[in-house]
Amino acid sequence: MEYIKLGAICDVINGYAFKSKKYSTSGVRIIRITNVQKGYVEDASPVYYPLNTINELKKYILYSGDLLISLTGNVGRVAILDKKYLPAFLNQRVACIRPKSDKILKEYLFYMLNTNLFEVKSINSSKGIAQKNISTEWLKNYVVPLPSIEIQQHLISILKKLEKAVRNKKHELRALDKLVKARFVEMFGDPVLNSKKYPEKALENYINFITSGSRGWAKYLTPKGKAWFLTIKNVKNSHIVINNIQSVEPPDSKEAQRTKVKEGDLLISITADLGRTGVVSSDIASHGTYINQHLTCIRLNTEFINPVYASYFLETVAGKRQFNSKNQNGVKAGLNFDAIKSLKIIIPPIKRQNSFVSFVEQVDKSK
Repeated sequence: MEYIKLGAICDVINGYAFKSKKYSTSGVRIIRITNVQKGYVEDASPVYYPLNTINELKKYILYSGDLLISLTGNVGRVAILDKKYLPAFLNQRVACIRPKSDKILKEYLFYMLNTNLFEVKSINSSKGIAQKNISTEWLKNYVVPLPSIEIQQHLISILKKLEKAVRNKKHELRALDKLVKARFVEMFGDPVLNSKKYPEKALENYINFITSGSRGWAKYLTPKGKAWFLTIKNVKNSHIVINNIQSVEPPDSKEAQRTKVKEGDLLISITADLGRTGVVSSDIASHGTYINQHLTCIRLNTEFINPVYASYFLETVAGKRQFNSKNQNGVKAGLNFDAIKSLKIIIPPIKRQNSFVSFVEQVDKSK
Protein backbone atom coordinates (compact mmCIF):
# COMPACT_ATOMS: atom_id res chain seq x y z
CA MET A 1 0.00 0.00 0.00
CA GLU A 2 1.18 3.50 -0.78
CA TYR A 3 1.82 6.00 2.05
CA ILE A 4 1.83 9.70 1.38
CA LYS A 5 2.06 13.02 3.22
CA LEU A 6 -1.26 14.77 3.77
CA GLY A 7 0.05 17.97 2.19
CA ALA A 8 0.83 16.14 -1.06
CA ILE A 9 -2.81 15.22 -1.72
CA CYS A 10 -4.71 17.88 0.25
CA ASP A 11 -4.79 21.63 0.72
CA VAL A 12 -4.27 22.33 4.43
CA ILE A 13 -5.72 25.77 5.19
CA ASN A 14 -5.31 27.99 8.23
CA GLY A 15 -8.21 30.07 9.55
CA TYR A 16 -8.52 33.84 9.90
CA ALA A 17 -8.44 35.92 13.09
CA PHE A 18 -11.96 37.33 12.92
CA LYS A 19 -12.61 40.39 15.07
CA SER A 20 -15.24 39.72 17.72
CA LYS A 21 -16.40 43.34 17.64
CA LYS A 22 -17.67 42.71 14.11
CA TYR A 23 -19.77 39.69 15.07
CA SER A 24 -23.39 39.98 14.01
CA THR A 25 -26.63 38.08 14.57
CA SER A 26 -26.79 36.92 10.94
CA GLY A 27 -24.61 36.65 7.88
CA VAL A 28 -21.75 34.17 7.39
CA ARG A 29 -21.33 31.63 10.18
CA ILE A 30 -17.85 31.45 11.73
CA ILE A 31 -16.63 27.93 12.47
CA ARG A 32 -14.58 28.25 15.66
CA ILE A 33 -12.55 25.74 17.60
CA THR A 34 -15.46 25.22 20.02
CA ASN A 35 -17.54 24.00 17.07
CA VAL A 36 -15.14 21.19 16.23
CA GLN A 37 -15.99 18.18 18.37
CA LYS A 38 -14.81 14.62 17.89
CA GLY A 39 -16.64 13.44 14.80
CA TYR A 40 -19.19 16.24 14.47
CA VAL A 41 -19.77 20.00 14.39
CA GLU A 42 -21.40 21.50 17.49
CA ASP A 43 -23.26 24.72 16.74
CA ALA A 44 -25.30 25.48 19.86
CA SER A 45 -24.09 29.11 20.06
CA PRO A 46 -23.38 30.28 16.50
CA VAL A 47 -21.65 33.57 15.72
CA TYR A 48 -21.77 35.35 12.37
CA TYR A 49 -19.81 37.85 10.30
CA PRO A 50 -21.37 40.46 7.98
CA LEU A 51 -22.42 39.02 4.63
CA ASN A 52 -20.70 41.84 2.73
CA THR A 53 -17.28 40.55 3.82
CA ILE A 54 -17.46 37.40 1.67
CA ASN A 55 -15.49 38.83 -1.25
CA GLU A 56 -12.61 40.21 0.83
CA LEU A 57 -12.38 37.00 2.92
CA LYS A 58 -13.15 34.45 0.18
CA LYS A 59 -9.89 32.64 0.98
CA TYR A 60 -11.49 31.45 4.22
CA ILE A 61 -14.86 30.35 2.83
CA LEU A 62 -15.72 26.75 3.69
CA TYR A 63 -17.53 24.21 1.54
CA SER A 64 -19.74 21.21 2.19
CA GLY A 65 -17.62 18.16 3.06
CA ASP A 66 -14.59 20.14 4.24
CA LEU A 67 -12.66 18.40 6.99
CA LEU A 68 -12.05 20.49 10.10
CA ILE A 69 -9.32 19.82 12.68
CA SER A 70 -8.82 21.53 16.05
CA LEU A 71 -5.31 22.95 16.39
CA THR A 72 -5.45 24.29 19.97
CA GLY A 73 -6.59 22.93 23.32
CA ASN A 74 -8.23 19.58 22.61
CA VAL A 75 -6.04 19.07 19.56
CA GLY A 76 -6.73 16.49 16.89
CA ARG A 77 -10.52 16.54 16.95
CA VAL A 78 -11.88 16.01 13.46
CA ALA A 79 -15.29 16.93 12.03
CA ILE A 80 -16.80 17.08 8.57
CA LEU A 81 -18.79 20.17 7.60
CA ASP A 82 -22.40 19.70 6.57
CA LYS A 83 -23.97 22.00 4.00
CA LYS A 84 -26.58 23.14 6.56
CA TYR A 85 -23.88 25.30 8.18
CA LEU A 86 -23.11 27.22 4.99
CA PRO A 87 -22.17 29.90 4.20
CA ALA A 88 -19.30 29.68 6.68
CA PHE A 89 -15.84 31.10 7.35
CA LEU A 90 -12.86 29.28 8.89
CA ASN A 91 -11.69 30.84 12.16
CA GLN A 92 -8.11 30.81 13.44
CA ARG A 93 -6.76 27.71 15.22
CA VAL A 94 -9.02 25.52 13.10
CA ALA A 95 -7.54 23.84 10.04
CA CYS A 96 -9.44 22.89 6.92
CA ILE A 97 -8.28 19.85 4.95
CA ARG A 98 -9.52 19.73 1.38
CA PRO A 99 -8.43 16.93 -1.02
CA LYS A 100 -6.81 18.25 -4.20
CA SER A 101 -6.31 14.83 -5.76
CA ASP A 102 -8.84 12.32 -7.05
CA LYS A 103 -6.75 9.58 -5.41
CA ILE A 104 -8.38 10.14 -2.02
CA LEU A 105 -12.03 10.41 -0.99
CA LYS A 106 -13.22 12.92 1.61
CA GLU A 107 -15.16 10.37 3.61
CA TYR A 108 -12.23 7.93 3.70
CA LEU A 109 -9.99 10.73 4.96
CA PHE A 110 -12.56 11.66 7.61
CA TYR A 111 -12.89 8.11 8.91
CA MET A 112 -9.13 7.66 8.97
CA LEU A 113 -8.44 10.88 10.87
CA ASN A 114 -11.43 10.66 13.20
CA THR A 115 -9.69 8.00 15.27
CA ASN A 116 -8.12 7.77 18.71
CA LEU A 117 -4.81 7.00 17.00
CA PHE A 118 -4.74 10.33 15.13
CA GLU A 119 -5.88 12.23 18.23
CA VAL A 120 -3.14 10.65 20.37
CA LYS A 121 -0.51 11.42 17.73
CA SER A 122 -1.76 15.03 17.59
CA ILE A 123 -1.51 15.36 21.37
CA ASN A 124 1.95 13.79 21.49
CA SER A 125 3.17 16.11 18.73
CA SER A 126 1.66 19.26 20.24
CA LYS A 127 3.63 22.08 21.81
CA GLY A 128 2.82 24.44 24.66
CA ILE A 129 2.55 24.06 28.42
CA ALA A 130 -0.62 25.94 29.39
CA GLN A 131 -2.37 25.05 26.13
CA LYS A 132 -1.53 22.41 23.53
CA ASN A 133 -1.02 23.47 19.92
CA ILE A 134 -0.34 21.71 16.64
CA SER A 135 0.52 23.45 13.39
CA THR A 136 -0.72 23.09 9.86
CA GLU A 137 2.89 22.30 8.89
CA TRP A 138 2.73 19.22 11.13
CA LEU A 139 -0.54 18.25 9.46
CA LYS A 140 0.98 18.63 5.99
CA ASN A 141 3.74 16.21 6.94
CA TYR A 142 1.40 13.67 8.55
CA VAL A 143 1.69 10.42 6.62
CA VAL A 144 -1.51 8.61 5.65
CA PRO A 145 -2.13 5.23 4.00
CA LEU A 146 -3.50 5.56 0.48
CA PRO A 147 -5.26 2.41 -0.74
CA SER A 148 -7.02 2.24 -4.09
CA ILE A 149 -10.30 4.11 -4.58
CA GLU A 150 -12.12 0.76 -4.66
CA ILE A 151 -10.77 -0.17 -1.22
CA GLN A 152 -11.56 3.30 0.11
CA GLN A 153 -15.14 2.96 -1.10
CA HIS A 154 -15.39 -0.50 0.47
CA LEU A 155 -14.15 0.81 3.84
CA ILE A 156 -16.53 3.77 3.71
CA SER A 157 -19.44 1.41 3.04
CA ILE A 158 -18.55 -0.79 6.04
CA LEU A 159 -18.05 2.15 8.38
CA LYS A 160 -21.33 3.77 7.35
CA LYS A 161 -23.17 0.55 8.20
CA LEU A 162 -21.41 0.41 11.56
CA GLU A 163 -22.30 4.05 12.26
CA LYS A 164 -25.94 3.34 11.55
CA ALA A 165 -25.87 0.29 13.83
CA VAL A 166 -24.30 2.34 16.63
CA ARG A 167 -26.91 5.09 16.24
CA ASN A 168 -29.70 2.52 16.42
CA LYS A 169 -28.23 0.91 19.53
CA LYS A 170 -27.82 4.28 21.22
CA HIS A 171 -31.47 4.99 20.46
CA GLU A 172 -32.39 1.67 22.06
CA LEU A 173 -30.30 2.48 25.14
CA ARG A 174 -32.04 5.85 25.55
CA ALA A 175 -35.40 4.11 25.22
CA LEU A 176 -34.42 1.59 27.93
CA ASP A 177 -33.33 4.43 30.24
CA LYS A 178 -36.73 6.08 29.75
CA LEU A 179 -38.40 2.74 30.45
CA VAL A 180 -36.66 2.45 33.83
CA LYS A 181 -37.65 6.00 34.78
CA ALA A 182 -41.24 5.33 33.78
CA ARG A 183 -41.24 2.11 35.82
CA PHE A 184 -39.93 4.02 38.85
CA VAL A 185 -42.82 6.51 38.69
CA GLU A 186 -45.30 3.71 38.06
CA MET A 187 -44.17 1.82 41.17
CA PHE A 188 -43.39 4.68 43.56
CA GLY A 189 -45.33 7.66 42.24
CA ASP A 190 -44.04 11.16 41.56
CA PRO A 191 -40.92 11.43 43.78
CA VAL A 192 -41.33 15.21 44.18
CA LEU A 193 -44.94 15.01 45.36
CA ASN A 194 -44.61 11.56 46.99
CA SER A 195 -47.98 10.88 45.40
CA LYS A 196 -48.21 7.38 46.92
CA LYS A 197 -47.67 8.76 50.44
CA TYR A 198 -44.80 6.51 51.44
CA PRO A 199 -42.85 7.39 54.64
CA GLU A 200 -40.23 10.06 53.96
CA LYS A 201 -37.16 9.99 56.17
CA ALA A 202 -33.61 11.30 56.32
CA LEU A 203 -30.96 9.04 54.82
CA GLU A 204 -29.01 9.00 58.11
CA ASN A 205 -31.65 6.65 59.58
CA TYR A 206 -30.39 3.90 57.26
CA ILE A 207 -26.63 4.54 57.14
CA ASN A 208 -24.42 1.89 58.74
CA PHE A 209 -21.16 3.38 57.51
CA ILE A 210 -20.09 6.50 55.62
CA THR A 211 -16.70 7.58 54.33
CA SER A 212 -15.05 9.52 51.53
CA GLY A 213 -11.82 9.04 49.65
CA SER A 214 -8.59 10.70 50.66
CA ARG A 215 -6.24 13.09 48.90
CA GLY A 216 -2.74 12.21 47.82
CA TRP A 217 -3.61 9.22 45.66
CA ALA A 218 -1.64 10.56 42.68
CA LYS A 219 1.67 8.98 43.71
CA TYR A 220 -0.01 5.57 44.00
CA LEU A 221 -1.69 5.62 40.58
CA THR A 222 0.05 3.28 38.15
CA PRO A 223 -0.97 1.37 35.00
CA LYS A 224 0.26 -1.80 36.73
CA GLY A 225 -1.73 -1.24 39.92
CA LYS A 226 -3.45 -4.27 41.42
CA ALA A 227 -6.59 -2.36 42.41
CA TRP A 228 -9.10 -0.12 40.63
CA PHE A 229 -9.52 3.55 41.45
CA LEU A 230 -12.86 5.34 41.03
CA THR A 231 -13.36 9.06 40.43
CA ILE A 232 -16.43 11.16 39.61
CA LYS A 233 -16.15 10.32 35.91
CA ASN A 234 -16.82 6.66 36.75
CA VAL A 235 -20.08 7.38 38.60
CA LYS A 236 -23.07 8.32 36.45
CA ASN A 237 -26.83 7.75 36.12
CA SER A 238 -27.10 5.19 38.95
CA HIS A 239 -24.27 3.13 37.47
CA ILE A 240 -20.53 2.80 37.81
CA VAL A 241 -18.75 2.73 34.46
CA ILE A 242 -15.28 1.28 34.06
CA ASN A 243 -14.34 2.98 30.81
CA ASN A 244 -10.84 4.45 31.22
CA ILE A 245 -10.76 3.32 34.85
CA GLN A 246 -7.46 4.00 36.62
CA SER A 247 -5.32 1.51 38.52
CA VAL A 248 -3.75 2.09 41.92
CA GLU A 249 -1.21 0.40 44.18
CA PRO A 250 -2.74 1.44 47.54
CA PRO A 251 -0.53 1.95 50.59
CA ASP A 252 -0.88 -0.45 53.51
CA SER A 253 -2.58 1.98 55.85
CA LYS A 254 -5.83 2.37 57.77
CA GLU A 255 -6.66 5.51 55.77
CA ALA A 256 -6.40 3.61 52.48
CA GLN A 257 -8.47 0.71 53.79
CA ARG A 258 -11.16 3.17 54.86
CA THR A 259 -11.61 4.21 51.22
CA LYS A 260 -11.95 0.66 49.90
CA VAL A 261 -15.49 -0.08 48.71
CA LYS A 262 -17.61 -3.21 49.05
CA GLU A 263 -20.38 -4.75 46.99
CA GLY A 264 -23.62 -2.82 47.46
CA ASP A 265 -21.96 0.43 48.55
CA LEU A 266 -23.73 3.57 47.33
CA LEU A 267 -21.35 6.16 45.86
CA ILE A 268 -22.28 9.85 45.61
CA SER A 269 -20.26 12.63 44.00
CA ILE A 270 -19.83 15.50 46.47
CA THR A 271 -17.96 18.05 44.33
CA ALA A 272 -17.98 19.26 40.73
CA ASP A 273 -20.93 17.47 39.06
CA LEU A 274 -22.87 17.15 42.31
CA GLY A 275 -25.11 14.21 43.16
CA ARG A 276 -24.05 11.60 40.60
CA THR A 277 -24.68 8.16 42.04
CA GLY A 278 -23.86 4.51 41.45
CA VAL A 279 -23.79 1.22 43.33
CA VAL A 280 -20.72 -1.00 43.57
CA SER A 281 -21.22 -4.37 41.87
CA SER A 282 -19.58 -7.62 42.93
CA ASP A 283 -17.26 -7.44 39.90
CA ILE A 284 -16.06 -3.94 40.78
CA ALA A 285 -15.59 -4.84 44.45
CA SER A 286 -13.59 -7.94 43.51
CA HIS A 287 -10.83 -5.73 42.09
CA GLY A 288 -10.13 -4.25 45.53
CA THR A 289 -11.53 -0.90 44.41
CA TYR A 290 -10.82 2.47 46.08
CA ILE A 291 -12.35 5.96 45.72
CA ASN A 292 -10.92 9.46 45.62
CA GLN A 293 -11.86 12.42 47.81
CA HIS A 294 -14.61 13.65 45.48
CA LEU A 295 -16.80 10.65 46.23
CA THR A 296 -18.67 9.60 49.35
CA CYS A 297 -19.28 5.92 50.06
CA ILE A 298 -22.40 4.93 52.02
CA ARG A 299 -23.17 1.48 53.39
CA LEU A 300 -26.93 1.24 53.94
CA ASN A 301 -29.09 -0.96 56.13
CA THR A 302 -30.42 -3.22 53.39
CA GLU A 303 -33.15 -4.54 55.68
CA PHE A 304 -35.04 -1.33 54.97
CA ILE A 305 -33.52 0.22 51.85
CA ASN A 306 -32.03 -1.22 48.68
CA PRO A 307 -28.97 0.84 47.60
CA VAL A 308 -29.95 0.61 43.92
CA TYR A 309 -33.40 1.98 44.73
CA ALA A 310 -31.76 4.77 46.78
CA SER A 311 -29.46 5.59 43.86
CA TYR A 312 -32.37 5.89 41.42
CA PHE A 313 -34.35 8.02 43.85
CA LEU A 314 -31.41 10.40 44.33
CA GLU A 315 -31.06 10.74 40.55
CA THR A 316 -34.68 11.95 40.22
CA VAL A 317 -35.69 15.61 40.24
CA ALA A 318 -36.53 15.23 43.94
CA GLY A 319 -32.99 14.09 44.69
CA LYS A 320 -31.25 16.64 42.46
CA ARG A 321 -33.16 19.51 44.05
CA GLN A 322 -31.94 18.44 47.46
CA PHE A 323 -28.33 18.22 46.32
CA ASN A 324 -28.52 21.72 44.89
CA SER A 325 -30.18 23.18 47.99
CA LYS A 326 -27.55 21.65 50.29
CA ASN A 327 -24.58 22.77 48.22
CA GLN A 328 -22.05 24.27 50.65
CA ASN A 329 -20.48 26.66 48.16
CA GLY A 330 -21.97 29.24 45.87
CA VAL A 331 -19.39 28.80 43.12
CA LYS A 332 -17.77 25.41 43.59
CA ALA A 333 -20.04 22.51 44.44
CA GLY A 334 -19.47 20.70 47.73
CA LEU A 335 -21.34 18.54 50.24
CA ASN A 336 -20.27 17.42 53.71
CA PHE A 337 -21.42 14.33 55.60
CA ASP A 338 -24.11 16.21 57.53
CA ALA A 339 -25.67 17.45 54.29
CA ILE A 340 -25.68 13.94 52.82
CA LYS A 341 -27.13 12.40 55.99
CA SER A 342 -29.98 14.92 55.95
CA LEU A 343 -31.10 13.99 52.43
CA LYS A 344 -34.77 12.97 52.51
CA ILE A 345 -35.82 9.80 50.74
CA ILE A 346 -39.20 8.10 50.41
CA ILE A 347 -39.21 4.55 51.81
CA PRO A 348 -41.54 2.08 50.06
CA PRO A 349 -41.75 -1.51 51.39
CA ILE A 350 -38.45 -3.30 50.82
CA LYS A 351 -40.13 -6.01 48.72
CA ARG A 352 -41.37 -3.33 46.33
CA GLN A 353 -37.91 -1.78 46.18
CA ASN A 354 -36.37 -5.17 45.43
CA SER A 355 -38.93 -5.76 42.70
CA PHE A 356 -37.90 -2.51 41.02
CA VAL A 357 -34.22 -3.42 41.33
CA SER A 358 -34.90 -6.80 39.68
CA PHE A 359 -36.51 -4.91 36.79
CA VAL A 360 -33.43 -2.67 36.54
CA GLU A 361 -31.16 -5.71 36.45
CA GLN A 362 -33.14 -7.21 33.56
CA VAL A 363 -32.93 -3.92 31.65
CA ASP A 364 -29.18 -3.72 32.31
CA LYS A 365 -28.78 -7.19 30.82
CA SER A 366 -30.61 -6.00 27.70
CA LYS A 367 -28.35 -2.95 27.57
